[in-house]
Amino acid sequence: MIELRPFASLGGENHGWLNAKHHFSFAGYHDQARMNWGNLRVWNDDVIAPKSGFPPHPHRDMEIITYVRTGAITHEDSLGNKGRTEAGDVQVMSAGSGITHAEYNLEDVATTLFQIWILPTRGGEKPSWGARPFPKGDRTGKFVTLASGFANDDEALPIRTDARVVAATLKAGETADYPLGADRRAYLVPATGAVEIDGVRVNARDGAAIADVETLRVTAIEDSELVLVDAA
Repeated sequence: MIELRPFASLGGENHGWLNAKHHFSFAGYHDQARMNWGNLRVWNDDVIAPKSGFPPHPHRDMEIITYVRTGAITHEDSLGNKGRTEAGDVQVMSAGSGITHAEYNLEDVATTLFQIWILPTRGGEKPSWGARPFPKGDRTGKFVTLASGFANDDEALPIRTDARVVAATLKAGETADYPLGADRRAYLVPATGAVEIDGVRVNARDGAAIADVETLRVTAIEDSELVLVDAA
């Protein structure tokens, strides 16, 4: 089963400093049919203007993954962490028992990113933050795990949930398989390009909600950069 969610159909609002599109109900956008996809709760497609950003605000019991598409984001939090995450790289914040953080675009150009929230399996633990680079060349023609709640994904950033965030970079005509499992759900968004899944074309920034598939096969129609959440 594949449900296409075209970018033009997404909710959202342009705040000037932030142009946000929401794949799922978020803030002022509510759609009862788009509340979550398994334990995936939020997928926001954000464009943040230069020299602006999200001032300090609190979270608890949520796994928040930020995938930077262009530009960079600078993180600060109540634990004393501070870091700059560039395009293609990933940061993970496990809100746990509570954390306050700010995310700023200190660059001279707009920053674009995917902000992904996944409900945790374990709540109330100490909050944490981490980031690391994931060179796009390492993902050529295959899916690479960026963040994971599974113990055997040693190279990925840890998250406290039964889920995995993966990415791939495909040349036009290339195909990559992902072993999803028929009891799991996937949500895939091309950051760039266009792909085909079981005869369905998914363009850049469209969402594809996928279920009841043992092995997910993705074929690039154009050179494409993909991000996928494997959710419980």
